[in-house]
Amino acid sequence: MVITTLADGIIRTMEGARDTVNETLFEPVIRLGVTGLARSGKTVFITSLVANLLDRGRMMQLQAAAEGRITAAYLQPQPDDTVPRFDYEAHLGALTAREPHWPDSTRAISELRVSLKVQPNGLLGGLQGPRTVHLDIVDYPGEWLLDLALLDKSFEEWSSEVLERIEARDEAKAYRELLASTDITAKLDEQEAQALAAKFTEYLHAARGAGFYDCTPGRFLLPGDLAGSPAITFAPIAGAASVGRRSLGREMARRYEAYKSHVVKPFFRDQFARIDRQVVLVDALGAIHNGPRAVEDLRGAMTDILSAFRPGTNAFLSRLLLGKRVERILFSASKADHLHHTQHSELTAIMEALTRDARDRASFAGAQTASMALASLRATTEETLDHEGTALNCVRGALLDTGKQAAFYPGQLPSDPSHLLGSVRDGAEAWLDQDYQVMRFAPAPLTLKPGFGPPHIRLDKAAQFLIGDKL
Repeated sequence: MVITTLADGIIRTMEGARDTVNETLFEPVIRLGVTGLARSGKTVFITSLVANLLDRGRMMQLQAAAEGRITAAYLQPQPDDTVPRFDYEAHLGALTAREPHWPDSTRAISELRVSLKVQPNGLLGGLQGPRTVHLDIVDYPGEWLLDLALLDKSFEEWSSEVLERIEARDEAKAYRELLASTDITAKLDEQEAQALAAKFTEYLHAARGAGFYDCTPGRFLLPGDLAGSPAITFAPIAGAASVGRRSLGREMARRYEAYKSHVVKPFFRDQFARIDRQVVLVDALGAIHNGPRAVEDLRGAMTDILSAFRPGTNAFLSRLLLGKRVERILFSASKADHLHHTQHSELTAIMEALTRDARDRASFAGAQTASMALASLRATTEETLDHEGTALNCVRGALLDTGKQAAFYPGQLPSDPSHLLGSVRDGAEAWLDQDYQVMRFAPAPLTLKPGFGPPHIRLDKAAQFLIGDKL
C-alpha cells in the first residue's frame, strides 16, 4: 500500500508538472474555486458570472472587457471527465423564465469551462494575435471545505471540540440524551451506531437551520452516494481511545479515520489542491439577522476556511515543484441588493472585520485577499420612503413566499464594525440597540438587451480582482 501511494504521488506530480508547462507556454488556465456556506448564493454567482462573461455589456469594471480586448467567449467541455458539468443552461433558464425562480442549490462538486479570446495589451499587443485563456470554474459546497480541517485532528480531538461546542445548544439535546444512555464500551451494535449517527445528523441540519456554521462533517448534510455507508455512520463520543477493540467507541473512531481517508483526502488531492483563485461567498446579512452568536460562529468558520487553503504565489518553479497555491482569495458578502447602496460600505467593512484574522494570515503567506459586498443577480430596486418624518432608504422587490411587491428597510448597519463585533466579544445573546431584519426576495423578471448579461452589483469588480491580471 505504501509503494502504491508513493507511485500514485509520483504520477500525479509528473502530470501536474506537464500541465504547468502546457499552461505556461501555450494556453493559460485559471482554475477558480467557488464555495460558500449554506444559502450564500454559489449557484447564482456562477450562472451570472458566466452569462456576463459571454455578454459583457455590464462588465465595465473588468478591465479587459472595458477595453474591448475580450473578442469572444464561449463554453467548452470541462477538462475533468469524472466531474459533473455545472448545469449552466438550466440555472440560467430558471433565472430568466417568464416567472423566474432561484435555481437549486449546490449539493455536490461540478465544473464548467469558459474560454476567452483575449487581445494582449501593452506595447506588443498590436503585433500579436488574440490568445485563448481558459477559465475553469469549480463549484463545491462550503461544508466540504470545512472538512479539510479534520485532516489535522484525531477522532478524540474532534469529538472533544464538538461535544464542548454543542453542550449548551438546544438543537443537540436529543443527541446528548441518546449518547448519555449509550454504552460505548459494549460490543458494536450496528443499530446503535446508526441511531447515534442519525441523531447527530439531525442536530447538524437543525444547527445549520438555526444559523450555525460549524457543521462538520459536511457529507452528513450532503451525503450523495455515500448515504448509508459506514464512512458517514459515526458520531462524536468521549473516551474512544480507552475502550477495547470491537467496541462501539473504537468502531466510531475507525469510521472517522475512514471518512478522512476515503472522502476528505481525495477531494483535497483531486480538486481542492489544484485551485489557484478562490471566492468564498458569505451570507453576512443572514448571520447578522440571527444575532451575535451566529456572527461569532461565522467569524470562526471564516478562519477555519482560510486554514484549509495553501495561500501564496504561483511562480513557475514553485508550481512545478510544490504544486499550485491559491494566489487570490475574495471574501464576498452576497445579497447586497437586500440593502440600499448607501449601506454597502458598512456591509463591506463588517465583512473585512469578520475575515481580518483569515486575511492577515493569507497576506503573510503571499496571497492577495479582498472583501466585497456584491449581488450576483439584482432582485430589487431602491426607493426612499417617509416614515414619521424620517426618510428611510429602502429596497423593493417581490417577496419569495407570496410574490407580492414590498418595500423593506432592514435596519441601519453601524459605520464602525467594532460596534457590532463588540456585542459578539461580550457574549451578548441579542443586539442591544438594533434589530436587523432579513427579507427573502424572488428574482425579478428580466428583459435583457442584446450583449447584456443579468443585472448585478459589483460582479465585474469581483471578476477583475479574481482573473483580471491574467487577461
